Amino acid sequence: MRHRVNLRGNSMDTGGITFTFAAIFLGAAALASAALYTRQPIIIAYIALGALLGPYGGGVITNVQLVADAGHVGIIFLLFLLGLDMQPSALLSSLRASSLVAVISSIAFAGVGLGVATSFGFSLSDSIVIGAALMFSSTIIGIKLLPTTVLHHKHLGEVLIALLLFQDLIAIVLLVILQSAGGELAANLDVMIMLQPLALLPVVGALCWLSVRFALLPLIRRFDRYHEYIFLLSIGWCLGVAEVAALVGLSAEIGAFIAGVSVATSPIAQYIAISLKPLRDFFLVIFFFSVGAQFDLSTLPTVIWASITLALALLALKPLIYHGLLRRVSESHSLAWNLGFRLGQCSEFALLIGVVAVEAGALSQQGNTLIQATTIITLLLSSYIVVFNFPTPIAIKESLRRD
Repeated sequence: MRHRVNLRGNSMDTGGITFTFAAIFLGAAALASAALYTRQPIIIAYIALGALLGPYGGGVITNVQLVADAGHVGIIFLLFLLGLDMQPSALLSSLRASSLVAVISSIAFAGVGLGVATSFGFSLSDSIVIGAALMFSSTIIGIKLLPTTVLHHKHLGEVLIALLLFQDLIAIVLLVILQSAGGELAANLDVMIMLQPLALLPVVGALCWLSVRFALLPLIRRFDRYHEYIFLLSIGWCLGVAEVAALVGLSAEIGAFIAGVSVATSPIAQYIAISLKPLRDFFLVIFFFSVGAQFDLSTLPTVIWASITLALALLALKPLIYHGLLRRVSESHSLAWNLGFRLGQCSEFALLIGVVAVEAGALSQQGNTLIQATTIITLLLSSYIVVFNFPTPIAIKESLRRD
Protein backbone atom coordinates (compact mmCIF):
# COMPACT_ATOMS: atom_id res chain seq x y z
CA MET A 1 0.00 0.00 0.00
CA ARG A 2 1.49 3.33 -1.01
CA HIS A 3 -0.29 5.59 1.46
CA ARG A 4 -0.90 5.42 5.19
CA VAL A 5 -3.01 7.71 7.35
CA ASN A 6 -1.41 9.42 10.33
CA LEU A 7 -3.18 10.49 13.56
CA ARG A 8 -4.16 13.85 12.07
CA GLY A 9 -5.86 12.20 9.15
CA ASN A 10 -3.32 13.38 6.58
CA SER A 11 -1.88 11.10 3.93
CA MET A 12 1.73 10.03 4.47
CA ASP A 13 3.61 9.20 1.28
CA THR A 14 5.68 6.04 1.81
CA GLY A 15 7.56 6.81 -1.37
CA GLY A 16 8.65 10.24 -0.14
CA ILE A 17 12.10 11.24 0.99
CA THR A 18 11.20 11.63 4.69
CA PHE A 19 9.67 8.16 4.96
CA THR A 20 12.51 6.66 2.90
CA PHE A 21 15.26 8.11 5.09
CA ALA A 22 13.35 7.26 8.28
CA ALA A 23 13.01 3.63 7.22
CA ILE A 24 16.67 3.41 6.20
CA PHE A 25 18.16 4.91 9.35
CA LEU A 26 15.78 3.32 11.86
CA GLY A 27 16.34 -0.04 10.20
CA ALA A 28 20.08 0.55 9.94
CA ALA A 29 20.30 1.42 13.64
CA ALA A 30 18.44 -1.79 14.57
CA LEU A 31 20.45 -4.10 12.31
CA ALA A 32 23.74 -2.36 13.13
CA SER A 33 23.06 -2.99 16.83
CA ALA A 34 22.46 -6.66 16.09
CA ALA A 35 25.61 -6.79 13.96
CA LEU A 36 27.76 -5.29 16.71
CA TYR A 37 26.30 -7.60 19.36
CA THR A 38 27.07 -10.64 17.18
CA ARG A 39 30.50 -9.24 16.16
CA GLN A 40 29.68 -8.87 12.46
CA PRO A 41 30.94 -6.15 10.08
CA ILE A 42 28.48 -3.25 10.24
CA ILE A 43 28.54 -2.77 6.44
CA ILE A 44 26.83 -6.16 6.10
CA ALA A 45 23.87 -4.84 8.08
CA TYR A 46 23.33 -1.95 5.66
CA ILE A 47 23.39 -4.22 2.59
CA ALA A 48 21.08 -6.78 4.26
CA LEU A 49 18.65 -4.01 5.20
CA GLY A 50 18.50 -2.91 1.56
CA ALA A 51 17.61 -6.43 0.48
CA LEU A 52 14.94 -6.68 3.20
CA LEU A 53 13.24 -3.32 2.62
CA GLY A 54 13.88 -2.84 -1.11
CA PRO A 55 11.42 -3.51 -3.94
CA TYR A 56 12.65 -7.11 -4.36
CA GLY A 57 12.31 -7.81 -0.63
CA GLY A 58 9.57 -6.40 1.59
CA GLY A 59 8.78 -3.54 -0.77
CA VAL A 60 8.87 -0.92 2.00
CA ILE A 61 11.20 1.30 -0.07
CA THR A 62 10.12 1.57 -3.69
CA ASN A 63 12.01 4.65 -4.90
CA VAL A 64 15.36 2.92 -5.38
CA GLN A 65 16.61 5.55 -7.82
CA LEU A 66 16.32 8.24 -5.13
CA VAL A 67 18.30 6.06 -2.73
CA ALA A 68 20.94 5.20 -5.32
CA ASP A 69 21.43 8.86 -6.26
CA ALA A 70 21.78 9.88 -2.62
CA GLY A 71 24.24 7.05 -2.02
CA HIS A 72 26.30 8.26 -4.96
CA VAL A 73 26.81 11.55 -3.11
CA GLY A 74 28.46 9.56 -0.32
CA ILE A 75 31.04 8.16 -2.73
CA ILE A 76 31.71 11.68 -4.03
CA PHE A 77 32.36 12.99 -0.51
CA LEU A 78 34.51 9.94 0.26
CA LEU A 79 36.76 10.66 -2.73
CA PHE A 80 36.89 14.37 -1.88
CA LEU A 81 38.06 13.67 1.67
CA LEU A 82 40.55 11.16 0.34
CA GLY A 83 42.00 13.82 -1.96
CA LEU A 84 42.39 16.19 0.99
CA ASP A 85 44.81 13.70 2.57
CA MET A 86 46.89 13.18 -0.58
CA GLN A 87 49.83 15.43 -1.35
CA PRO A 88 50.13 15.89 -5.17
CA SER A 89 53.81 14.88 -5.27
CA ALA A 90 53.19 11.65 -3.38
CA LEU A 91 50.16 10.88 -5.56
CA LEU A 92 52.09 11.27 -8.82
CA SER A 93 54.88 9.05 -7.51
CA SER A 94 52.39 6.33 -6.54
CA LEU A 95 50.59 6.56 -9.89
CA ARG A 96 53.83 6.01 -11.79
CA ALA A 97 54.79 3.05 -9.63
CA SER A 98 51.35 1.41 -9.80
CA SER A 99 50.47 1.81 -13.48
CA LEU A 100 51.91 -1.53 -14.60
CA VAL A 101 50.30 -3.37 -11.69
CA ALA A 102 46.90 -1.82 -12.46
CA VAL A 103 46.98 -2.69 -16.18
CA ILE A 104 48.24 -6.28 -15.81
CA SER A 105 45.93 -7.10 -12.89
CA SER A 106 42.89 -5.71 -14.75
CA ILE A 107 43.64 -7.89 -17.77
CA ALA A 108 44.09 -10.95 -15.55
CA PHE A 109 40.81 -10.43 -13.66
CA ALA A 110 38.92 -9.78 -16.90
CA GLY A 111 40.27 -13.10 -18.17
CA VAL A 112 38.98 -14.89 -15.07
CA GLY A 113 35.49 -13.44 -15.55
CA LEU A 114 35.50 -14.24 -19.26
CA GLY A 115 36.61 -17.82 -18.67
CA VAL A 116 34.12 -18.63 -15.91
CA ALA A 117 31.18 -17.01 -17.74
CA THR A 118 31.99 -18.90 -20.94
CA SER A 119 32.27 -22.20 -19.08
CA PHE A 120 28.74 -21.72 -17.71
CA GLY A 121 27.30 -21.24 -21.18
CA PHE A 122 27.06 -17.47 -21.49
CA SER A 123 27.46 -16.02 -24.96
CA LEU A 124 30.77 -14.49 -26.02
CA SER A 125 29.31 -10.96 -25.90
CA ASP A 126 27.94 -11.53 -22.40
CA SER A 127 31.20 -13.11 -21.25
CA ILE A 128 33.30 -10.19 -22.50
CA VAL A 129 31.15 -7.63 -20.68
CA ILE A 130 31.04 -9.78 -17.52
CA GLY A 131 34.83 -10.09 -17.50
CA ALA A 132 35.27 -6.37 -18.12
CA ALA A 133 32.81 -5.38 -15.39
CA LEU A 134 34.32 -7.64 -12.73
CA MET A 135 37.98 -6.71 -13.22
CA PHE A 136 37.74 -3.68 -10.91
CA SER A 137 37.98 -3.47 -7.11
CA SER A 138 35.63 -1.44 -4.94
CA THR A 139 36.76 2.12 -4.29
CA ILE A 140 34.28 2.53 -1.48
CA ILE A 141 35.15 -0.71 0.38
CA GLY A 142 38.87 -0.22 -0.14
CA ILE A 143 38.83 3.31 1.28
CA LYS A 144 36.12 2.83 3.91
CA LEU A 145 38.06 -0.01 5.55
CA LEU A 146 41.43 1.75 5.36
CA PRO A 147 42.73 3.54 8.47
CA THR A 148 43.44 7.18 7.71
CA THR A 149 45.23 8.45 10.81
CA VAL A 150 47.92 5.81 11.39
CA LEU A 151 51.28 6.93 10.02
CA HIS A 152 52.61 3.51 9.10
CA HIS A 153 49.64 2.98 6.77
CA LYS A 154 50.32 6.09 4.70
CA HIS A 155 52.27 4.32 1.95
CA LEU A 156 49.73 1.49 1.76
CA GLY A 157 46.99 4.09 1.31
CA GLU A 158 48.88 5.87 -1.46
CA VAL A 159 49.42 2.63 -3.41
CA LEU A 160 45.82 1.53 -2.90
CA ILE A 161 44.45 4.87 -4.11
CA ALA A 162 46.75 4.90 -7.13
CA LEU A 163 45.53 1.46 -8.20
CA LEU A 164 41.89 2.41 -7.69
CA LEU A 165 42.33 5.61 -9.70
CA PHE A 166 43.79 3.70 -12.63
CA GLN A 167 40.90 1.26 -12.47
CA ASP A 168 38.42 4.15 -12.38
CA LEU A 169 39.96 5.57 -15.55
CA ILE A 170 39.69 2.18 -17.25
CA ALA A 171 36.07 1.91 -16.10
CA ILE A 172 35.31 5.35 -17.57
CA VAL A 173 36.76 4.29 -20.92
CA LEU A 174 34.63 1.13 -20.83
CA LEU A 175 31.47 3.11 -20.01
CA VAL A 176 32.18 5.55 -22.85
CA ILE A 177 32.58 2.62 -25.25
CA LEU A 178 29.29 1.05 -24.16
CA GLN A 179 27.34 4.31 -24.23
CA SER A 180 28.63 5.36 -27.65
CA ALA A 181 28.79 2.02 -29.46
CA GLY A 182 25.50 0.35 -28.62
CA GLY A 183 25.13 -3.35 -29.32
CA GLU A 184 27.76 -3.65 -32.03
CA LEU A 185 30.84 -2.72 -30.01
CA ALA A 186 33.49 -3.57 -32.56
CA ALA A 187 31.70 -1.89 -35.45
CA ASN A 188 30.79 1.35 -33.66
CA LEU A 189 33.94 1.91 -31.60
CA ASP A 190 35.13 5.50 -31.92
CA VAL A 191 38.66 5.90 -30.57
CA MET A 192 38.42 9.69 -30.44
CA ILE A 193 35.26 9.55 -28.33
CA MET A 194 36.97 7.08 -26.03
CA LEU A 195 40.10 9.22 -25.57
CA GLN A 196 38.37 12.58 -25.18
CA PRO A 197 37.64 12.27 -21.41
CA LEU A 198 41.22 11.18 -20.69
CA ALA A 199 42.61 14.11 -22.68
CA LEU A 200 40.46 16.50 -20.63
CA LEU A 201 41.67 15.12 -17.30
CA PRO A 202 44.78 17.37 -17.06
CA VAL A 203 42.67 20.33 -18.21
CA VAL A 204 40.26 19.82 -15.29
CA GLY A 205 43.23 19.46 -12.94
CA ALA A 206 44.85 22.68 -14.16
CA LEU A 207 41.59 24.64 -13.89
CA CYS A 208 41.12 23.37 -10.34
CA TRP A 209 44.64 24.42 -9.37
CA LEU A 210 44.13 27.92 -10.79
CA SER A 211 40.71 28.26 -9.13
CA VAL A 212 42.07 27.21 -5.76
CA ARG A 213 45.07 29.53 -5.94
CA PHE A 214 43.31 32.65 -7.17
CA ALA A 215 39.76 32.26 -5.82
CA LEU A 216 39.17 29.56 -3.23
CA LEU A 217 42.16 30.11 -0.92
CA PRO A 218 41.83 33.93 -0.91
CA LEU A 219 38.17 33.54 0.12
CA ILE A 220 39.09 31.05 2.84
CA ARG A 221 41.83 33.34 4.22
CA ARG A 222 39.44 36.31 4.23
CA PHE A 223 36.55 34.57 5.97
CA ASP A 224 38.19 31.70 7.90
CA ARG A 225 36.53 32.84 11.14
CA TYR A 226 33.10 31.89 9.77
CA HIS A 227 33.00 28.11 10.09
CA GLU A 228 29.62 27.82 8.43
CA TYR A 229 30.99 29.63 5.38
CA ILE A 230 33.99 27.28 5.13
CA PHE A 231 31.62 24.31 5.39
CA LEU A 232 29.38 25.60 2.59
CA LEU A 233 32.31 26.60 0.40
CA SER A 234 33.86 23.13 0.77
CA ILE A 235 30.66 21.33 -0.21
CA GLY A 236 30.10 23.65 -3.15
CA TRP A 237 33.68 23.16 -4.36
CA CYS A 238 33.47 19.37 -4.07
CA LEU A 239 30.13 18.97 -5.84
CA GLY A 240 30.87 21.68 -8.40
CA VAL A 241 34.10 20.09 -9.62
CA ALA A 242 32.40 16.66 -9.56
CA GLU A 243 29.70 17.95 -11.92
CA VAL A 244 32.25 19.60 -14.23
CA ALA A 245 34.14 16.30 -14.47
CA ALA A 246 30.93 14.43 -15.25
CA LEU A 247 30.02 16.95 -17.98
CA VAL A 248 33.33 16.41 -19.82
CA GLY A 249 32.99 12.62 -19.74
CA LEU A 250 34.94 11.79 -16.59
CA SER A 251 33.26 10.45 -13.46
CA ALA A 252 31.97 12.63 -10.64
CA GLU A 253 34.15 10.57 -8.27
CA ILE A 254 37.34 11.49 -10.12
CA GLY A 255 36.24 15.12 -10.18
CA ALA A 256 35.71 15.09 -6.41
CA PHE A 257 39.13 13.51 -5.88
CA ILE A 258 40.78 16.21 -8.02
CA ALA A 259 38.90 18.85 -6.02
CA GLY A 260 40.31 17.39 -2.80
CA VAL A 261 43.89 17.07 -4.06
CA SER A 262 43.83 20.67 -5.28
CA VAL A 263 43.17 21.86 -1.71
CA ALA A 264 45.40 19.28 0.04
CA THR A 265 48.40 21.61 0.43
CA SER A 266 46.31 24.26 2.20
CA PRO A 267 46.43 24.49 6.02
CA ILE A 268 42.62 24.42 6.03
CA ALA A 269 42.50 20.93 4.42
CA GLN A 270 42.38 18.96 7.68
CA TYR A 271 39.66 21.19 9.14
CA ILE A 272 37.54 20.60 6.03
CA ALA A 273 38.13 16.85 6.24
CA ILE A 274 37.02 16.68 9.88
CA SER A 275 33.92 18.83 9.35
CA LEU A 276 32.69 16.78 6.36
CA LYS A 277 33.16 13.28 7.80
CA PRO A 278 29.68 13.08 9.43
CA LEU A 279 28.08 14.15 6.15
CA ARG A 280 30.08 11.51 4.28
CA ASP A 281 29.00 8.75 6.69
CA PHE A 282 25.34 9.78 6.39
CA PHE A 283 25.37 9.24 2.63
CA LEU A 284 27.51 6.09 2.77
CA VAL A 285 24.87 4.33 4.86
CA ILE A 286 22.42 5.12 2.05
CA PHE A 287 24.88 3.84 -0.56
CA PHE A 288 25.28 0.42 1.07
CA PHE A 289 21.51 0.21 1.51
CA SER A 290 21.06 0.88 -2.21
CA VAL A 291 23.46 -1.96 -3.10
CA GLY A 292 21.18 -4.44 -1.33
CA ALA A 293 17.95 -2.79 -2.55
CA GLN A 294 18.87 -3.08 -6.23
CA PHE A 295 19.44 -6.83 -6.17
CA ASP A 296 16.57 -8.91 -7.62
CA LEU A 297 16.51 -12.08 -5.51
CA SER A 298 13.93 -13.75 -7.78
CA THR A 299 16.44 -14.06 -10.65
CA LEU A 300 19.24 -15.42 -8.47
CA PRO A 301 18.48 -19.17 -8.97
CA THR A 302 19.31 -18.91 -12.69
CA VAL A 303 22.89 -17.80 -12.02
CA ILE A 304 23.55 -18.97 -8.46
CA TRP A 305 26.28 -21.53 -9.21
CA ALA A 306 27.98 -19.35 -11.79
CA SER A 307 28.02 -16.38 -9.39
CA ILE A 308 29.35 -18.45 -6.48
CA THR A 309 32.07 -19.97 -8.66
CA LEU A 310 33.07 -16.61 -10.11
CA ALA A 311 33.00 -14.85 -6.73
CA LEU A 312 35.17 -17.49 -5.05
CA ALA A 313 37.60 -17.51 -7.98
CA LEU A 314 38.04 -13.73 -7.79
CA LEU A 315 38.30 -13.70 -3.98
CA ALA A 316 41.03 -16.34 -4.15
CA LEU A 317 42.96 -15.03 -7.15
CA LYS A 318 42.89 -11.28 -6.57
CA PRO A 319 45.12 -11.35 -3.45
CA LEU A 320 47.52 -13.78 -5.14
CA ILE A 321 47.81 -11.73 -8.34
CA TYR A 322 48.14 -8.42 -6.52
CA HIS A 323 50.76 -9.90 -4.20
CA GLY A 324 52.84 -11.23 -7.07
CA LEU A 325 52.67 -7.99 -9.07
CA LEU A 326 53.37 -5.72 -6.11
CA ARG A 327 56.38 -7.79 -5.11
CA ARG A 328 57.67 -7.31 -8.66
CA VAL A 329 57.67 -3.54 -8.14
CA SER A 330 59.59 -3.87 -4.87
CA GLU A 331 56.74 -3.54 -2.38
CA SER A 332 57.15 -5.43 0.90
CA HIS A 333 55.70 -8.89 1.46
CA SER A 334 53.32 -7.74 4.21
CA LEU A 335 52.07 -4.69 2.29
CA ALA A 336 51.47 -6.78 -0.84
CA TRP A 337 49.26 -9.27 1.06
CA ASN A 338 47.50 -6.52 3.00
CA LEU A 339 46.64 -4.57 -0.13
CA GLY A 340 45.75 -7.70 -2.10
CA PHE A 341 43.08 -8.71 0.40
CA ARG A 342 41.76 -5.16 0.71
CA LEU A 343 41.21 -5.14 -3.07
CA GLY A 344 39.80 -8.67 -3.23
CA GLN A 345 36.22 -7.70 -4.04
CA CYS A 346 34.44 -6.47 -7.18
CA SER A 347 33.54 -2.83 -7.66
CA GLU A 348 30.38 -0.75 -7.46
CA PHE A 349 31.38 0.23 -11.01
CA ALA A 350 30.41 -3.32 -12.05
CA LEU A 351 26.77 -2.60 -11.19
CA LEU A 352 26.79 0.57 -13.30
CA ILE A 353 28.56 -1.14 -16.22
CA GLY A 354 25.97 -3.93 -16.13
CA VAL A 355 23.04 -1.50 -16.37
CA VAL A 356 24.65 0.52 -19.18
CA ALA A 357 25.55 -2.65 -21.12
CA VAL A 358 21.96 -3.95 -20.91
CA GLU A 359 20.64 -0.61 -22.18
CA ALA A 360 23.18 -0.69 -25.02
CA GLY A 361 22.15 -4.21 -26.02
CA ALA A 362 25.59 -5.65 -25.27
CA LEU A 363 24.51 -7.75 -22.25
CA SER A 364 21.56 -10.00 -21.47
CA GLN A 365 19.51 -9.58 -18.30
CA GLN A 366 20.82 -12.92 -17.07
CA GLY A 367 24.38 -11.69 -17.55
CA ASN A 368 23.54 -8.53 -15.59
CA THR A 369 22.15 -10.66 -12.76
CA LEU A 370 25.42 -12.61 -12.68
CA ILE A 371 27.37 -9.36 -12.38
CA GLN A 372 25.11 -8.13 -9.56
CA ALA A 373 25.24 -11.40 -7.62
CA THR A 374 29.00 -11.81 -7.97
CA THR A 375 29.64 -8.22 -6.93
CA ILE A 376 27.46 -8.44 -3.82
CA ILE A 377 28.94 -11.80 -2.76
CA THR A 378 32.47 -10.45 -3.05
CA LEU A 379 31.57 -7.22 -1.23
CA LEU A 380 30.17 -9.24 1.66
CA LEU A 381 32.90 -11.88 1.94
CA SER A 382 35.74 -9.42 1.36
CA SER A 383 34.39 -7.18 4.12
CA TYR A 384 34.48 -10.15 6.51
CA ILE A 385 38.04 -11.04 5.52
CA VAL A 386 39.36 -7.49 5.95
CA VAL A 387 37.45 -6.60 9.13
CA PHE A 388 38.52 -9.76 10.94
CA ASN A 389 42.16 -9.81 9.80
CA PHE A 390 43.43 -6.27 9.10
CA PRO A 391 43.34 -2.88 10.84
CA THR A 392 40.13 -0.99 9.97
CA PRO A 393 38.01 1.77 11.54
CA ILE A 394 35.18 -0.76 12.17
CA ALA A 395 37.21 -3.80 13.27
CA ILE A 396 35.51 -6.09 15.77
CA LYS A 397 38.75 -6.78 17.65
CA GLU A 398 40.08 -3.86 19.67
CA SER A 399 43.65 -4.68 18.60
CA LEU A 400 42.72 -4.13 14.93
CA ARG A 401 40.57 -1.00 15.29
CA ARG A 402 42.20 2.05 13.74
CA ASP A 403 40.45 5.29 12.79
